[in-house]
Order: sequence, then structure tokens, then C-alpha cells
Amino acid sequence: MPINNKSVLITGGTGSFGQKFVETVIRDYSPHRLIVFSRDELKQFEMQQKFNKYPGLRYFLGDVRDQERLRRAFKEVDIVIHAAALKQIPAAEYNPFEVIKTNIIGAQNIIEAAIDCGVKKVIALSTDKAANPINLYGATKLCSDKLFVAGNSYSGFQDTNFSVVRYGNVVGSRGSVIPFFLNQRCNGKLPVTDLRMTRFWITLEQGVQFVLQSLNNMSRGEIFVPKLPSTKITDIAAAIAPDCELEVVGIRPGEKLHEVMITEEDGRRSLEYDNYYVITPNFTWWKEDYCKGGKTLPDGFIYSSAHNDWWLNEDEIRAMIEKVE
Repeated sequence: MPINNKSVLITGGTGSFGQKFVETVIRDYSPHRLIVFSRDELKQFEMQQKFNKYPGLRYFLGDVRDQERLRRAFKEVDIVIHAAALKQIPAAEYNPFEVIKTNIIGAQNIIEAAIDCGVKKVIALSTDKAANPINLYGATKLCSDKLFVAGNSYSGFQDTNFSVVRYGNVVGSRGSVIPFFLNQRCNGKLPVTDLRMTRFWITLEQGVQFVLQSLNNMSRGEIFVPKLPSTKITDIAAAIAPDCELEVVGIRPGEKLHEVMITEEDGRRSLEYDNYYVITPNFTWWKEDYCKGGKTLPDGFIYSSAHNDWWLNEDEIRAMIEKVE
């Protein structure tokens, strides 16, 4: 595993993904240093209490908007996992400049600091909302994805490589439907936006493992997309509260009926592997062979939660829910 005996830094390291990443890495691997970079001093203090037995863990206060601070943090760092972002859709629409500063300018700062400091590998976390975006958050993440892919042309002959990981809903994450339904079931009624709605699902642990797998497989410029199961919103509601009445309230602003992780346009330049897909770059100013073991996809391929051959059954949904309760 490429993180053993390496110095690894994670931006947004005090968030849900960051904390699970730290927990997984110090449990299963042996990095030389593991640096938590975030702007939340309270959460850093809480993590210090939780992980106080690991001597290689470091905490760095800073913001991805501050390129000079990133340069200081990236000194002698081998690998960067970029998980910092502003993600709340309504907040993004109401505060668009702030989201652009963090999600887009922050991405530029990560790229430039990584190249200047000689970081070897950078993986940026993306989202299904970056595929055919319909809200500002998704648009900023699409722009971020494009920046990280293009970062490989900026690094030129330097040995700094950039790739992206894109996946869907995280089970039990803040604002997701499962904890919302769990809280609402005592009322005897579950608000459902649309009875046709479908979603991909991934656990935090699976997300971390996929990032680590992608770090091992990356060359440069790939967008890695895991193969994930789909569920219908009505099946989730039935598994959580089978006796509750469903109240259709309509799709929220900025929300999609189905999630898409690979659009038809991206499908033309995507490759399929056993448990993931790779979207290859549109433009490559560097020489790379992306066909190592991957197979091309049929014309018109779309990876959508509505057009999926892997669906969770009732028992699997209940098992997933038990991890959140």
C-alpha cells in the first residue's frame, strides 16, 4: 500500500470522511505521518482526545483558501487527500461566492501548492452531483474535477499526479434521508419528495477503502467511480417504518430524481473494471495508457441509480440502516 512509511495529509480532516479515514489508516496501515488539515479547532481537539495513542498524527489549522498556509502544511508531504468542501446545497445557493472560494479557488490552491512542494499523489473527492449539475454545489465540484485533471498538465515533467474519486450518497451522513426517516417515524408519517426517486448508497468505510484502492491504482487524470447498489426511496421508507404513511412533498430545489455518476458523454471515454469505472480525461497533454485491464462501455451507457443492475433487497436495506441507528 503506497501510504505505508509515507507522509499523508487530508484536507477537511475533521469531517465525517476525514475522521473515518484517520481511523482506518491508523488501524490498518503505517504512515510515517498523518496530518489532519482543517479550520475547525474544536473538532481537532476532540480528535486529539480520541486518537491520542497514535504518535504520528499531526493537526494543522488552516483553510484551503489560503495557499501560503497550504504550502507550509504540504512541506515534505508525499500524498494529499482533498476532502474539504462546502456541501450544503441551499447554503451554496444563498452564499455562492463563498462556495466558489472554497470549492474552486481552494482546488486551485491545492494543485499549485502540491506542485510547488513536490507532493507525489493527490486524490480529490468529488460527488455524483458533479455529473450534469443542476445546482451550484454540483457545478463547483464539476469545475474542481476539471481542475484536478488539468493539474497533471500543470505539473509537466514534475512527479506530481492528480486523480479524482466520485461516489454517491453516504449512508447516515448529515442531511441524508436515513437519519431523517429514523427521526420522523415516531410521527406515523414519512415525508417523501417523489415516489419514483432512486439513490446510490455507500458507507463511510467503503468510501475510505475505495479512496485507498484508487490511490493504489491511480496513474494521473482518472476519475474513479465505484460500482454501487441502488435503492428506491419507497423501499428505504418501508424498511425503516413499514407502518408509516408516505406523504409526497415534492422534489426540493436543486435535487435530482435519480443520481448520475457517469453521463452518456463521459461514458464514451470510460472504462469498466471489476468493481469500479474510470472516466478518462478528455484532453491529455501527457502520455498515458488507460486501457490496462479495462473494457470500453457500450454506446449510450449511463451510470444512473435508475439504470443499475445492482439493487439492495429488503434485508440488505435493514442491515444498512442498523449501522446508522
